[in-house]
Amino acid sequence: MIKEDPGSPAARPLAGRVAVVTGGSRGIGRAIAGRLGRDGASVVVNYVQDRRAAQTVVQTIRSAGSEAVALRADVASKAAVDRMFARVMARWDRVDILVNNAGICPFVEFLDIPEDVWDRVQGVNLKGTFLCTQAAARIMVDKGIPGRIISISSVNALVGGPLQAHYTPTKAGQVSLMQSVAVALGRQGITCNSVLPGSIRTDINARLLDDPEIARANREWIPLGRVGDPQDVAGVVAFLASDEAAYISGAEVLVDGASFARRE
Repeated sequence: MIKEDPGSPAARPLAGRVAVVTGGSRGIGRAIAGRLGRDGASVVVNYVQDRRAAQTVVQTIRSAGSEAVALRADVASKAAVDRMFARVMARWDRVDILVNNAGICPFVEFLDIPEDVWDRVQGVNLKGTFLCTQAAARIMVDKGIPGRIISISSVNALVGGPLQAHYTPTKAGQVSLMQSVAVALGRQGITCNSVLPGSIRTDINARLLDDPEIARANREWIPLGRVGDPQDVAGVVAFLASDEAAYISGAEVLVDGASFARRE
């Protein structure tokens, strides 16, 4: 087996590029930020609350030999998003990769969803994706960068949920937004894609997924026989961010162990 030199271009295919990962301090976002850093990108780890967690991700990326910085911004706020991208430009003067990962899903029965909860979920998940995509795309177009915009949607873009009536429309909206932006920005060489994770183990849901009955049900239901790991998603994002995916745009990539394909 041939081992690649960690310093070789093949081992660090994103060297020289700048990536912004929203919601990058925990779970899937943390895995994505770390993977892009290992692949050579300078990474902006966006967070909104837990600076300590974001700084831990930054240190991990720096230990892998890449630059990284933690930037606080509520992606639902245009002013905050504009400030974040201004700081990125002041430091690197470019944005090559945007990963729209920030998202929330407070479980609420449909008949009990308050308007403020609806508005906040729409604001973070869908408006935040729009604001960050527009800000990054303006930079890419201005600089002539054939960038990569990747939104972390969900298998729930395709199926409903009794406690997620406020969440699922935002995930479907992200897919639709990426399709439209892929068409709008195609002539500039910018690709826009959606990644749709299924059940993925994170620090937030690990205790629930480890419940013996739920673990057994997942093993039986998911055709690949296991719940996903954040690295399963990060690997797909890294591919879509690379030169290898230069002709993939407007696509939806399911990362769910074939659970949606089962549809029984």
